[in-house]
Amino acid sequence: MKNRIKIERAILDITQDELAKKIGVSRQTINSIEKGRYVPSTVLALKLSNLFDKPINEFFFLEETD
Repeated sequence: MKNRIKIERAILDITQDELAKKIGVSRQTINSIEKGRYVPSTVLALKLSNLFDKPINEFFFLEETD
């Protein structure tokens, strides 16, 4: 699964650590999501959606191989 979390963070001008604190996870979790090593739970994706004020499918999307 690909994502635009890093881009959305840049738009809000926040660090991985700041984003992690806002949604209640570790900075390492944010790093893993951004690098595509971890697929977030539905609850976590919804928290990100609320924070970015965008639908989930605007920052998470499937690759052809998924």
